[in-house]
Amino acid sequence: MHLNGGKIPEEYKRYTGRKITYIIAGIVLLFILLIYSISVGAVGIPPLDVLETLLGITSSSKWQTIIWNIRLPQALTGIVAGAGLAVAGVAMQSILRNPLGSPFTLGISHAAAFGAAFSVIILGTGTMQSSGVNAVVLNNPYITTIIAFIFSMVATGIILLISKVRGASPEVMVLAGVAIGSLFTAGTMFLQYFADDVQLAAVVFWTFGDVGRADWGELAFMGILTIACSAYFIMNMWNYNAIDAGDETAKGLGVNVERIRLLGMVISSLLSAVIVSFLGVIGFVGLVCPHITRRIIGDDHRFLIPGTLVCGAILLLASDTAARLILAPHILPVAILTAFMGAPVFIYLLIRGHTN
Repeated sequence: MHLNGGKIPEEYKRYTGRKITYIIAGIVLLFILLIYSISVGAVGIPPLDVLETLLGITSSSKWQTIIWNIRLPQALTGIVAGAGLAVAGVAMQSILRNPLGSPFTLGISHAAAFGAAFSVIILGTGTMQSSGVNAVVLNNPYITTIIAFIFSMVATGIILLISKVRGASPEVMVLAGVAIGSLFTAGTMFLQYFADDVQLAAVVFWTFGDVGRADWGELAFMGILTIACSAYFIMNMWNYNAIDAGDETAKGLGVNVERIRLLGMVISSLLSAVIVSFLGVIGFVGLVCPHITRRIIGDDHRFLIPGTLVCGAILLLASDTAARLILAPHILPVAILTAFMGAPVFIYLLIRGHTN
């Protein structure tokens, strides 16, 4: 027996088709933005030349070095980091059932900043060069990255430990994250107080999140991890839909809520810790993108997770492109722009009441 003469399946097809159309439109916009991002800068490159160089259908080597060694890695890093931070944010918000869940608000970024400060000031990995372009450099960026990552995972471990003792409730995790963030911020300020000018400059330089830092190897590592973690979240999309309906409802449907929550927190924290450790602190992407995507696509995680991946990639790539153009030839760190853009957007969403 067909209910309403088969109208429900048609309505459902339209419902899902509209959401898929939004995601495909986002991917097309992202590709156009990628070509534009590579073509603009101190040296302008015609978009057609960019496309021909990327596809390998041109014999001219005129733009090869600029595109392959500088602009393409930076643009792809923006895409990967934006997608990674956004999907970590949507996973945290879904798992915690809290609109404030993100790597930034849960203190993971602050812990990484403390790790970088500890590396530069205590282990002496920051130096000053005479060059005006790179006046401050980290003479051993890998040690700084590793220490920042270790402290990010320490913060995650403390949050999970507190939630294990008190029960893995969303409120406990969020409040623990806020407290941990404050603690690591105080630790960073304490270290900075005893630092000399060179060390202080190196810490501040690292704290400015910048997608131009990553080379091809680091980009590949972040890309593989982002794909793997995103695949895990997509595989658990029905579990997240069930958790959205409430813990008791999810348990009634056979979902192991505590296990899904703890594992999801570990994986999203790992992903955001790696990205922040390589690129520095980039705030608001993981907080704002899930809300923007919910506003457009809705709460169904089958579409929300892919949509958030695309939204995060677009937001960070657009921010990085704008950061290179606003004060050209000077290049702003992208983290400054994401905070400037993210905060007003989030306030607007709060006022409109679309954060739930």
